[in-house]
Amino acid sequence: LDNLGTFKPQGLANIVWAFAKMEASHPPLFEKVAYHIVALDQLRAFKPQELTNIVWAFVKAEASHPAVLDKVADHIVALDHLGTFNPQDLANTVWAFAKMEVSNAPLFEKVADHTVALDNLGTFKPQGLANTVWALATAEVSHPPLFKKVADHIIALDNLGGFNPQTLANTLWAFAKADISHPAIFEKV
Repeated sequence: LDNLGTFKPQGLANIVWAFAKMEASHPPLFEKVAYHIVALDQLRAFKPQELTNIVWAFVKAEASHPAVLDKVADHIVALDHLGTFNPQDLANTVWAFAKMEVSNAPLFEKVADHTVALDNLGTFKPQGLANTVWALATAEVSHPPLFKKVADHIIALDNLGGFNPQTLANTLWAFAKADISHPAIFEKV
């Protein structure tokens, strides 16, 4: 992989994702990809899923390259809107940053603001909701409107069948960790 410049964004994302998914340790690969991404003038050619897959891969491979995360965060924060990001992209991105213990408040706030502005959270899977509030709580980024929106959404559900025990536990943990009082969500569970 001496010529990463010939790779399209999807190719870069797919290769690091594949190595991480298969737990194939290859630190030199991640280092080369990290330096390549950081050296790029901008990340406009990357689709949201490609950005998400890259940060997820670096977390799963335990490849610590803060400059890559900074570059991706700066790119996302500078976007006019996050309309091209699907719920899983949003949740996985903030989860990855929190998991790597990189608290980029502007990124977390942008994702939280975008999520709050959505008409409803029905497009989020339970895991995505849990990962989003878990990430904000873990990163110690306070955003009460997001927590209220998530709680109200969960409370309005007919049942919690889509939530597995870990998802419920992570969601409630996040509310407690963030010190967000919303008794009805605890009653619902």
